[in-house]
Amino acid sequence: MSNATIPVTVKIMGKEYRIACPEDEKGALLASADRLNRRMREMRDSGKVIGADRVAVMAALNLTHELLTQGTANKTFSEEVERKVRALGDRVENALEADRQMEL
Repeated sequence: MSNATIPVTVKIMGKEYRIACPEDEKGALLASADRLNRRMREMRDSGKVIGADRVAVMAALNLTHELLTQGTANKTFSEEVERKVRALGDRVENALEADRQMEL
């Protein structure tokens, strides 16, 4: 993996932005910029939000909300999996203990 940063140009709402980015993260940066651009254009085209600054803020809020919601869902899922794994481990431990008791 390279730690070198390269200049990457992204285009959002018709404006170009040059961003320093680690080489190995260029694809993720381009995908992020594309997603943001699409979201901002959708908001602008809906006519509900006027002004580039407001469109940017609303898009950022919506994307952040999606990330937080997804993070909460992932945490809940992880906790449920962890609980089931613990329960399964307890069952295995109990079965092994019962097997040891039968051998005595």
